[in-house]
This record gives sequence, structure tokens and C-alpha cells, in this order.
Amino acid sequence: MAVSAIAQHNPGHALSWYAATANDKQVRPSLQGSVSADVCIIGAGFTGISAALQLSEKGYKVVVLEAQRIGFGASGRNGGQIVNGYSRDLETIGRRYGPEMARRLALMSREGGDIIRQRVLKYGIDCDLHHGVFFAAFTAKQVREFERIKAGCESYGLNGMEMVAPQDIGHYVKSKRYVGGMIDRMGGHIHPLNLVLGEAAAAEQLGARIFENSRVLRLSLKGKPVAVTARGQVEAQYLLICGNAYLGDLVPSIAERMMPVSSQLMVTEPLDPALIQRLLPSNYCVEDANFVLDYYRRTSDNRLLYGGGIGYGGQDPLNLTAIIRPNMIRTFPGLAKARIDFAWSGNFALTLTRIPHVGRLADNVYFSHGDSGHGVTTTHLLGKILGEAVAGHAERFHVWASLPSLPFPGGRALRVPLTVLGAWWYGLRDRLGI
Repeated sequence: MAVSAIAQHNPGHALSWYAATANDKQVRPSLQGSVSADVCIIGAGFTGISAALQLSEKGYKVVVLEAQRIGFGASGRNGGQIVNGYSRDLETIGRRYGPEMARRLALMSREGGDIIRQRVLKYGIDCDLHHGVFFAAFTAKQVREFERIKAGCESYGLNGMEMVAPQDIGHYVKSKRYVGGMIDRMGGHIHPLNLVLGEAAAAEQLGARIFENSRVLRLSLKGKPVAVTARGQVEAQYLLICGNAYLGDLVPSIAERMMPVSSQLMVTEPLDPALIQRLLPSNYCVEDANFVLDYYRRTSDNRLLYGGGIGYGGQDPLNLTAIIRPNMIRTFPGLAKARIDFAWSGNFALTLTRIPHVGRLADNVYFSHGDSGHGVTTTHLLGKILGEAVAGHAERFHVWASLPSLPFPGGRALRVPLTVLGAWWYGLRDRLGI
């Protein structure tokens, strides 16, 4: 499908392969007039929709306000990889916050993937769910790092990961770039936009109301919270703020603790089925071990979806494929002449600690942001936990809210250059193998 056709038939979304192949292209109405609800949720991405479905299942009257379209942000643009855990491994979490906190987070670390699989089955969501992740190592040092991560998970009873010897890499990916790796059979991949659209439809069937093109312009948090849009407002008993990298300046105290970061993706033309089967024979998704990593997988129509690159502050390169296409060719030289049919970018929210920022602005106002690159699974978990807190079961919410969150050094003026400097150093270490 041509890019112009995507814009015509699925307006408001990024011009992506996901938008072109979305199962549900209907545009929901924008908010008009005053509406009341038990719970008002800002943001119709994975966090907001996960919470909306959790609360709708419990009989709450839920209204979701989305500035653009359902899944407009990272939830509908990402690599579609179900990667368990967090952006910091459990050993690092234990060193920072103590063994008891690491144990508590370990108990929840695979729940996001379980939530996805359960909802796909329960609601019959067609989102191309496949199982398995291969984590690819370029160096012996990276192999040792995977061994350390695997051992750390197993110390908390989290099994299911296996090391992959050099001679077995070809079971998962036919590339000469890697020296080893690790698989997680409890991971996998999905069409993320179809997943969030399917979850949204399930919430609507249970009574939730979702308004698109309804950006929240201001909030009143005294007493019953009120969210005001250009043409209406919602008064609710509870407010959940789930805008992540696309929240903007609506809540400055949240914005100063996260930074939008862009990642770029592209999708090839449909490949010969025998070729894509040969390149990725197990249909696992792949993620490499570099600091600025590449990630890729097969699509349902035999294309290769390949992502990578990074833009701190949400800035995109002028040429979206200039960085990632050469990496794809280094990985698969036989695709040097493959046509690129789609290329797009999307922003995720990064925190200084690389741990999600979860908390409350008032007794009845909750938020969750900053999944730092592990959003597919973590957003599902934290959306459910926000729903639990509203329903009076806030034990797990308090675990996350107790974790410290820090503003970026130098504020907004210096957060990008300082982060770029740190990323340059870690990228240099990857290139030098140190």
C-alpha cells in the first residue's frame, strides 16, 4: 500500500506498515460537552488502555481521552517485541534499591507478557502473536553479560532462558555477525497497533468510552479531578495520567523527569517466503546486545521489520533509513537490493534511572510514565497496577511509587547533550568491544 493511501484510509497515524495493516481503522469521535465518569484516563496507548480494560472488567465507568488516535505514540509504532523484564536487570536493581525490592520487581517482571497473551486469548485479538526472543551477542563479553543476566533471573526463580552456542545461532537467525546469544521462550512478538486497538475494542464492549482527537489542555486536581479539552471536559472520581513521551507540558513535574527519545523503523518489500524463512527460521524476534541496539523480526506478510537508531529529545534524522538500513545490510547482505516500503519513527519516554516513574499527584490522581524502551510489557503491567490502585488494592502500586525518580541533570536545556555524551561513551565501548 502506498504511503498516500495510508494517510487517506487511516488518518492521524504515522505512515507505517502498522497503520497500513491495522484491523480497525475507524476514527472515534472527539469529546463534545461535559461528561462524568468513575475514572478518566489521559492517553490511549498501552498504559492507558491496559488500565481502561482492567477497570472496565471490574465494572467502572471509564472515559479515555486521546490527543490523536488510539496507539498513535510508541504503543502503535514500536518494534512489536515482547521482551520480559525492565531496562535495568535485576542485579542492578538489587544493588540500587536492595534485595527485597529486586525480589518484588522480579515477581512482576514477566506479568506484562502474560497479560498480553491472556488478553489475546480471552478477547480473540488478531495481532500476529508469536513466541520467542533471540538476544544476539557480537562479542564474548556480551555473551558473558547474558550469562550474568540469566543467572540473576534464575536466582529469583525465573527460568526459561537458554544460552545459544555459536553453532546453534542459525536456528534463530542466519547472520555471520554474532558469536552467541540467549533465547527467552516466554518472550515473543506482536503487531502492536492491532494489539492496542483490540484491547481498546474489548474495553469499549465492556462500556468504556474512548474519545480521539481530544487533547487535554488543562487539569483541575482539587476535589474531583477535571480534564478539559478544546470542546469538552470530563469530571471523574479518579484520574490516571498515561501520556508518556507524548504528554508534553501538561504536568511539568512529570515532564522534567522524563525525556522523549526517538527510534527509527523500516519495513522491506514482501520477500520470497523461502528467503525470510531461511533468514529467521524459528520466527523469533531478534534484539542485539549493543547499547544503541538493533531489533528486527518477520512480519505476517513476509517482510523484514528492522529497527534501530536513537534520537535523544525526540529528534529524528533527516533520512530515517540512513542509519538502520546499513545495519540491516551488515546483518543480511543478501537484502542489499531489497526495496524499503515503509520507514517511520516514534518516541518513547526515558527516565534518568531507566526505571518507570510511577506515583500520585493527589489522593485520586495517579500516573505512570518512562518505561525506557521496555514499554510493550511494562506498560501492560503498570496499567493493570493503576487499575488495581483505583479499585483499592494499591500494594503493588506502592512498590513502584516508592522507587526514587530524579530530574535530568541540567534540566531541559542540558538533558539532551549530557545524555548524548553518555550514549557516545557506551557506543564507543560497543565498537571497541570493551
